[in-house]
Amino acid sequence: MRFRSFDALRVFDVVARYLSFTAAADELSLTKGAVSYQIKRLERELGFQVFTRQHGSIVLTEKGKRLWHSSQAALNGLEQDIAQLRDTAPERITIGMSTYFASRWLSPRLMVFMTHHPQIGLRIQPLIDLIDLKTENVDMAIRWGNGKWTDMEIELLFNCPAIPTAGAGIASRVGDIGLEAALPGLTLLHDREGSRAWVDWHEAAGLPYRSTRDDLVIPDPNVRVQAVIDDQGLALNDFLVTDELSSGQLFKISEVELSDYGYYLAYPNGALDDLGLRSFRDWIITEATSFKTG
Repeated sequence: MRFRSFDALRVFDVVARYLSFTAAADELSLTKGAVSYQIKRLERELGFQVFTRQHGSIVLTEKGKRLWHSSQAALNGLEQDIAQLRDTAPERITIGMSTYFASRWLSPRLMVFMTHHPQIGLRIQPLIDLIDLKTENVDMAIRWGNGKWTDMEIELLFNCPAIPTAGAGIASRVGDIGLEAALPGLTLLHDREGSRAWVDWHEAAGLPYRSTRDDLVIPDPNVRVQAVIDDQGLALNDFLVTDELSSGQLFKISEVELSDYGYYLAYPNGALDDLGLRSFRDWIITEATSFKTG
């Protein structure tokens, strides 16, 4: 029997993306009841459930996950073909991020996106601070932190906890006298003015926080990593410094970590109405889902 419920399949794609009937209804300009009806209609024709309802939320079933990946590929392919048939110029999108994240995580994966989306021109804009995206002509950004930003839409890519790190010399001193005794005499490296990261870490560790004139602000994470290697102070780095930890250039000096830190997508409200940004967002979320840290 041929499959016929392609309109319901499109509704399924949106519900699967949000895992919410309400959010899908808002995007599709439908009632929540209409969305629910389309999903039931789809499941009836398929002969299997695509969602499991539990405790007021929904999750994809295993068959639902497979169907979503297939439907995404098909729908994206169709949209690309339509764009090419219209003879439109390649769409260009600008994604802002630190060069640290771009080189350590994104770069090895970029060709996968470029191969699957040849109609999208991608520009990577180096960013080292939390900025107004419009000012820098950035369409979407990738930020590291605890996700507590209210200036735009935020989606978690993956958790990447903040861990206190030191170079060999400082790590040796900490090993000799203990971290609590060593801390008052050590320079703390910050990623920006006003950052609460070290304050939050001290609270998590149950230690008093003392701000001193010796503390340094180094916004560029690449420079901050090198400064720690050079024994210029302590920094809260993330698990993308695994190579330096493995090689003995950096040392983790405490088991206390800021576990809610990670990498987040940040974009203005309505940005995903753009096909290119939506394609990049869907792709990078899929890549991030399979990535493990720590």
